[in-house]
Amino acid sequence: MTTLQSVPSLGTHPAAGSLPSRAETREQLSKATYDLLVIGGGILGISTAWHAAQSGLRVALVDAGDFAGATSSASSKLLHGGLRYLQTGAVKLVAENHFERRAVSRQVAPHLANPLTFYLPVYKGGPHGAAKLGAGVFAYSALSAFGDGVGHLLSPAKAAQDVPELRTDNLKAVAVYGDDQMNDARMALMTVRAAVDAGATVLNHAEVTGLRFTKGRVTGADLRDRTSGDEFGVDARLVLNATGPWVDHLRRMEDPNAAPSIRLSKGAHLVLKRTSPWKAALATPIDKYRITFALPWEDMLLLGTTDEEYEGDPGEVAVNEQDITQILDEAAFSIRDQQLSRDLITYSFAGLRVLPGGPGDTSKAKRETVVTEGRGGMLSVAGGKWTTFRHIGRTVMNKLASLPGHPLGEDMEPISRLPKKLPLPGIANPNAVAHRLLVDGGTPGPRMAADTARHLATHYGSLSFDIARLANDDPQLAERIHPDAPEIWAQVAYARDHEWAETADDVLRRRTTLTIRGLATDEIRTRVEDVLGKKA
Repeated sequence: MTTLQSVPSLGTHPAAGSLPSRAETREQLSKATYDLLVIGGGILGISTAWHAAQSGLRVALVDAGDFAGATSSASSKLLHGGLRYLQTGAVKLVAENHFERRAVSRQVAPHLANPLTFYLPVYKGGPHGAAKLGAGVFAYSALSAFGDGVGHLLSPAKAAQDVPELRTDNLKAVAVYGDDQMNDARMALMTVRAAVDAGATVLNHAEVTGLRFTKGRVTGADLRDRTSGDEFGVDARLVLNATGPWVDHLRRMEDPNAAPSIRLSKGAHLVLKRTSPWKAALATPIDKYRITFALPWEDMLLLGTTDEEYEGDPGEVAVNEQDITQILDEAAFSIRDQQLSRDLITYSFAGLRVLPGGPGDTSKAKRETVVTEGRGGMLSVAGGKWTTFRHIGRTVMNKLASLPGHPLGEDMEPISRLPKKLPLPGIANPNAVAHRLLVDGGTPGPRMAADTARHLATHYGSLSFDIARLANDDPQLAERIHPDAPEIWAQVAYARDHEWAETADDVLRRRTTLTIRGLATDEIRTRVEDVLGKKA
C-alpha cells in the first residue's frame, strides 16, 4: 500500500461543480427566510426536505451530526414488506410496504438496491410449522403481485447449496421468499442530493442551540457549526422536528413541559467476515414474533437484530457484551459454529427505533409514523420504516398542506401532482455501469479492477463516471484505499467535494465500507483527514 509520505498532493484538485463552502452555506441559511426548516438529517427529515423542495417550497435541512449519522445508517439494510407483520394480520400494511419496496428498488433507485432471496428454515420443535410458513411466504409473495417469484418450500439439501453454513440437523424444510437490500447510508446520501437538486439548502454538523420564536410561534432556530464553532440562525415560516431519538429533546425546547411522546428500542448488529460465499439470506424465527437475520452484505455477513427498550442517552447507544452474546446465540439456531467465531467480527453497531409511547413489548409495537404539532406550532415527526421513506415524506407534506393558519398549503404544489416515482440521482442499470467502467473507466490511466467497478456501480450508479474521471486525472486517486477493499481514493475526494463529508468517520463509516470491513486503520484515517483538509 502506498505510504503517507509518498502522496503529499493527494486530492488537492477539487472536481468541477463542487459544493459551496460551509461558510457560504451558513451565510445563505442566515440571510434567507425559508418556508420550511427541517431539523434532523435522518431519512425522515431528508425525505420530507426532498418532497417539500419538489413541491416548490424554500427548504433548509440541518443536522447536528452527519446525514444519516445515527439510526438511519444503523438499520438491517433491508427494503422489505415485513413478513412478520402477517402474524398480526396487518395485510394492508404488508401490501403497502411491498409497493414502496418495489418502487424504490425498481424505479427510484435500482442502482442502490438489489433483490435478495431469503431462506426461512423450519426446524423440528421450532415456533412455526412448515405448512404454516409455506402458506405465509406464498401469501407474502402474493401481496407483492408475485413480482419476486412465488413463495414456496425448498428442500434442506438445495438450501444448503446456497447457504453452505446452514445447520441441517433437525431441519425439516426451508421457506423461500424475496425482498430487497441496500446500503442505507448511500441511499440516504443520494436522497440528500436529490433534495439539493430540487432546491433545498443543507448543512450537516450544525447543532441547534435554541429555537426562535415570534409571538409565541416557532419561527426558526439558532445553530452552531460544530466544525468551526461559528454561530448563526435560520428563520422559517414552519419548523419540522425530525430528530428521531432526540425528538422529545427538541420538543422541550419548544415547551419545557412537553410530555414524552416516544419510547426507544435498541437494535444491535454484528458484521463478520464470511467463511464461504452465500447466495441467499437467512431469516430464522426465534419465537412467535421475532426473526433473526443473517444477510450477505458488502462482501460480509450481517447478523441481527436485538429489540429491547432503551432509556439512556441516544448519543451513547452502543453494542455491549450482552448484545454480542444474544446475536451469536440466536444466529446459532441456523448457522454452523465456524461462521460464528468472535474472531470473524469486524464491526458492530446499534441504532434506536423510535416507537409511539405506550406500554408493551417493543418487538410487538407498531412501526408507524406519527406527526404532532406543538404549542409553538412546531411539527414533530417520529417513527416509521426505512422501506416507506418516500411515503413518510408524502405523509408529512399532506400534513403541512392541511395545517390551519399556515399559508404553506397555498404555496405548495399538491403532493398528488408530484411524480409518483421520481428517481434518485445516478439512476442506471448497475451492470451496464460496471461494464462501461471496465471497458472505458481506465482510459488513459490504469485499468480499473472488476471489484472496484462493481462497487462504484452499485453505490453511485451513473455518478461512478465522475469518480472514474477523477481517478483518470490523478493516478494517485485511482489507488485502493486498502488492498482488501474495493474503494479507491477518488471516492474520498468525491465525498469531500460532492457529498458533504467533513470528518474521517463520515467517509470511512458512511461513504465507504472501510469501517464495517474492519479496515479503517489509523494510517488510513490520517490520510482521509489529510484529503478532507484540502477542501477548496
